[in-house]
Amino acid sequence: MASEVKVPTLGESVSEATVGQWLKQPGEAVALDEPIASLETDKVAVEVPSPVAGVMGQQLVKEGDTVAVGAVIAVIDDAGSGAKAAPAAAPAAAAPVAAAPSVESTTLSPAVRRAVLEHGIDPAKVVGTGKDGRLTKEDVLEAAKKAGEAPAAPVAAPVAATPAAPGRHEERVKMTRLRQTIAKRLKEAQDTAAMLTTFNDVDMGEVMAMRERYRDLFEKKHGVRLGFMSFFTKAVALAARDIPAVNARIDGDEIVYHNYLDVSVAVSAPNGLVVPVVRNADSMGFAEIEKAIADLGKRAKDGTLTMEDMKGGTFTISNGGVFGGLMSTPIINPPQSAVLGLHRIEDRPVVRNGQIVIRPMMYLALSYDHRLIDGREAVTFLKTVKEAIEDPGRLLVDL
Repeated sequence: MASEVKVPTLGESVSEATVGQWLKQPGEAVALDEPIASLETDKVAVEVPSPVAGVMGQQLVKEGDTVAVGAVIAVIDDAGSGAKAAPAAAPAAAAPVAAAPSVESTTLSPAVRRAVLEHGIDPAKVVGTGKDGRLTKEDVLEAAKKAGEAPAAPVAAPVAATPAAPGRHEERVKMTRLRQTIAKRLKEAQDTAAMLTTFNDVDMGEVMAMRERYRDLFEKKHGVRLGFMSFFTKAVALAARDIPAVNARIDGDEIVYHNYLDVSVAVSAPNGLVVPVVRNADSMGFAEIEKAIADLGKRAKDGTLTMEDMKGGTFTISNGGVFGGLMSTPIINPPQSAVLGLHRIEDRPVVRNGQIVIRPMMYLALSYDHRLIDGREAVTFLKTVKEAIEDPGRLLVDL
């Protein structure tokens, strides 16, 4: 007896998805509710659980196919019949695997598969650190690094025997649904909003000193590290009270003002940049903000963010400094009207009290929709954020 596996409900207004990865192959044992496939929607990856315990049967669609909600994508065979066949097939398959590892037969994401091929790594010999022990790109790169540090061994011969295409070559990889959506939304933002970016720089000395002073006590009490994001989130909340247009949006011929601050935090995920939301950030304390951001960042890396995590958002903070970026012009996240870009901290000479001194400086960039936000408001908002960061006491006394 076989049970059908159908595409689950993916969220409000989401009717289809792309099959990103099969997590189980035909003949493998499957437990009840165990993920057998990963689907990519416009915003997040969604795992499809098995409705029954049994053995993975036929896969009715391929990776990269578009499937609708409710569509049957696979069947799970009854454990009684399929479980006996699976062990018998294992010994026969062992010989060719030992002779030459097959990347195609391993459940790998496109990025991981590409890294495996580029570095000549046997995925079967690498311990995965991803969700449910899956292999990540970082695992492959770490294995390649270790292999490079180790002395050359005879086992490298099979890799050398594999014929390689000489000269220049190209590779075509289909864009993921998430990447297509990112491209579409960013282009729509440029085509719709009258975007403009204003810059300032901020002396990070006081915040860095405060972090150093309270780091251990903060982490001991709250179980999370005190980072820069909580300071900037609180500074944005403070500035948005004086300049509410920055936290508003245009809806037709109306302006919608929010008396709350839901901050979209741009974080890097395996399939691209995502912007989960920290809700009611204006009413949160430093520890609550840090915990919320840490949780969203971890779930983005694990690919476990939900549609609900991505909904809404009234203002975005994007920290390109973690990648070493010195300056950028971030793009608005529609329908929001502004985004604050943070960058790397760099020691630079500045003038203080008539003297040239070296200070840890960071460039700030505020991109905004000029249809709603005037230049004076944008500059005032960014100046308020700068003053709050350079004098963190303002965050405590609401100045």
